[in-house]
Amino acid sequence: MQPPFPPFDPEDTRPAEPPQPEAARRRIPIRVLLPNLVTLLALCSGLTAVRLAIEGRIELALGAIVFAALLDGIDGRLARALKGTSRFGAELDSLADFVNFGCVPALMLYFWGLKEAGSVGWIAALAYAICAALRLARFNVMLDDPDRPPFAADFFTGIPAPAGAITVLLPIYLELLGVPHGGVSAPIALIYCLAIAFLMISKVPAWSGKTFGRRVRRDMVVPLFVLVALFFALLASYPWAVLTTSSVLYLSSLPLSMRRHHQLMARWQAENGPQAPPSAPQA
Repeated sequence: MQPPFPPFDPEDTRPAEPPQPEAARRRIPIRVLLPNLVTLLALCSGLTAVRLAIEGRIELALGAIVFAALLDGIDGRLARALKGTSRFGAELDSLADFVNFGCVPALMLYFWGLKEAGSVGWIAALAYAICAALRLARFNVMLDDPDRPPFAADFFTGIPAPAGAITVLLPIYLELLGVPHGGVSAPIALIYCLAIAFLMISKVPAWSGKTFGRRVRRDMVVPLFVLVALFFALLASYPWAVLTTSSVLYLSSLPLSMRRHHQLMARWQAENGPQAPPSAPQA
C-alpha cells in the first residue's frame, strides 16, 4: 500500500513521480527538518502580526514581527550548525522572508497611517513590498556569483529584508514613544517608507556581520552572555526605545559601511591588478 503523501526530499528538484518503495522507506534526519520548522514558526508569527494590526493591536503586532526577525536570524545558523541545509529550506526561507519582511511591514504601515494618504499611501506600501521581493530575488541569484571578491561575505548589497522591516516601522515606534500622530505623519511616513525600499534594492554595501564572532575567546564568553541578556532585558522592558535606537544606529552605520567597503575594494583591486572585476558584494 502506497503512502498518502509523496516522500519528502529536501534536495530533489525533479518533477514529482509516483513514490517508490525505497523512497517511501527512507528516513529524513530531524536535523534537516528542525530549521524548516523554525522558518514555519517565523512565518506564522509574521502572518499573525497582520491580524493583530487589522484588529488595532499594534503593540502586539510589532512584537510578532520582531519575534519573526529573531527566528529568521536563527534558522539559517541552526541549519549550518546541524548540517541540515537544503535547497528546500533555502526556498522556504526566501518565501517566508518575503511575507514576513515584505508584505507584513507594508500592511502594518498602511493600517497604521499610510491609509490617511489615500491611494498614494497604498502605492508606497506596494513599492516597499515589491522592493523586498526584488531584494530577495537578487540575493538568490548572487549566491552563486564566482567573481565576487573574498571580502564580499562581510557585506550585503543593499540593506537586508529583516533590517528593512525593522527600520521601516520606525514611525510606529516614535508614536508609541509619545510623538504626536498629526496630519503630517502620513506624508513623512510615506517618504520614509520609500527611502527604506530604495535602500533595499540599492547597491549600498551594508555590513553583514556573518564572519564576525564565529569563535569567541574563552575569557569573553561570560561578558557575551551578560551583554545578550542585558539587550533582551532592555528590549522586553523598553521595546520602543530599543527598537528606535537600533533603527537609528543601523541607518547611521551605513556611511561607515560604505567607506569600509570602498577601502577593501581599493585594496583588493590594487593586489589583483586594474583588470580585476569589481563585482558587487554578496546580497
